[in-house]
Parts: sequence; structure tokens; C-alpha cells
Amino acid sequence: MSAQHAEEIKAGSRFAFGENWSRFLREVDEARIREAEQSLCGMLNAKSLQGKRFLDIGSGSGLFSLAARLRGAAVHSFDYDPQSVACTSELKRRYFPGDAGWTIERASVLDRTYLESLGQWDIVYSWGVLHHSGNMVGALENVSELVTANGKLFIAIYNDQGRMSKYWLKVKQIYNQLPRVCRWLVLWPAAIGLWGPATMRDFVTGRPFHTWRNYARGSTRGMAPLPDLVDWVGGLPFEVATPEQIFNFFRDRGFVLVQLKTCAGGHGCNEFVFQKASLHTDMAEASVAPNVIG
Repeated sequence: MSAQHAEEIKAGSRFAFGENWSRFLREVDEARIREAEQSLCGMLNAKSLQGKRFLDIGSGSGLFSLAARLRGAAVHSFDYDPQSVACTSELKRRYFPGDAGWTIERASVLDRTYLESLGQWDIVYSWGVLHHSGNMVGALENVSELVTANGKLFIAIYNDQGRMSKYWLKVKQIYNQLPRVCRWLVLWPAAIGLWGPATMRDFVTGRPFHTWRNYARGSTRGMAPLPDLVDWVGGLPFEVATPEQIFNFFRDRGFVLVQLKTCAGGHGCNEFVFQKASLHTDMAEASVAPNVIG
């Protein structure tokens, strides 16, 4: 699997997500961790995750695995990218060294044999990952089987913008196929297009780079602007879906949507929290409208 991952990056068909996350680790501090905890528990509508089993699919930097562990969950993290696994392991070393309640492995969400070995979980979390798997529909199908009855599935999937999504796919392909020393030729024009309006607004209001400097708080997830920018411009594989498509997919598999946060038609992710219905779920309860944010 390591050799395949390296070949995909060398061929320009996959972005080095873990390398990008390793730069982000330098910016992880207590404030970012608190933001991640609040973001996670806010979407799950839970102050504590004590006693819950939390599966982090595509753990990336490991920040949200850490947030779940800090809120009391027993955590299992895995990622396809070996450097992402190293990042998650580093955060565990810093905050929970030798902790038996947090395990970390390297694996793929498309490996059904591996997933079957994990069993089912109270909370399955995969933020901004499944659309990078190379087979989003297969990944969505796989994660649906990992949630225990009455458990929650928290995912974030890139919004389908039609023509603009096709444009961004081309940008990402060009970025990854360029030599590293030339990638700024794609990154900087994209940065101007994505950040130009906010930067100009900050200057006009007398607060230069205020949005950039306060991105961690503004994003509500404790993230950093530059790694997020590079992730967006470079992120391959790249697939998208409309909110309706995701809703229908999981409804047909016995899930109820309980929380939704959209990107208001933009180029970001739509966030979904589904609850897996049990045989005893009251149909009246299943028909309750979700909490919609954004």
C-alpha cells in the first residue's frame, strides 16, 4: 500500500495530504484544540463523549481524534497517507503517550476486509476525506456499515458546484502534475481569487489581514489558512456531491439526518450528522427535521 501511495503522488494523481498536515502541526496549540473540541461536540450535540467509541476515518493531522479523546471517547484513527498517520501519532505522543484508549493504524477506507475487522462504532467521523478516496460512492457505502444502531455518522463532503467543480478539478490536476518548484504558479492565482475579497475588505475596514490571522476561530474548526488553502488547491482525488445526493444515499440505508451545515452553495464542504435508525426507532422521530446551519 505504501508503494502504491508513493506512485500515485509521483504520477500526480494524488496530493500529499500528510506532508501538508505535518506543516500544520507546528500551529496546533491549546486554542486550536479547544476550537476543534467545540466544533466536534457542537455538531454531535454532545458536551461529552465519555463512554463512546469514536472511529476517525482519514485522521489527517489527528486534531479531531485528539479532540474526541479529550472529551472522553475511546478513539481509533486510521489514514491512507503514511505521513498523516505519523501526524496523528505525534499528537498522541504529545498529549496521550502510551494511552491504550487511542489506537492509530494505516489503512484505506476502501479496504473492506480491514473495515470488517473494526466492527461497529458509536460515532464514525470522516471530515473532508471520502471525496479524496478515489471512489467516493464505495467509501460512503463502506462507512455506512461501520455505525452501530442509534450511532452517529459525521461526514463532510465537497459541495457540487457544477461547472466550477469541473474547473477546480482541472486546477488540482495541473497543480499535482507540475514540478514542486513550479506549483506556486497555480497556488498564488488561486490564493488571490479565494482570499482577495476578504483581504481587500480587511484593508478597507482598517484591519489588515484580520480574516487570515483569525482564521482558526472563524473556521470554527481550529484550522490554519495556509494548509487549508494548499489542501483545497492540491487535493486529489476530487469528487463532489449535492446535499440532496448525500441525504438520499444515507436515507436509503436507514439513516436519519439530525444535523446539517451547508457551505451556502460555495466551494467548501457540506457537513452532515446522521443517526443510524434501529429496528425500534419510532417513525415519527425519524421524520423530525434536522437542525440546519448555514
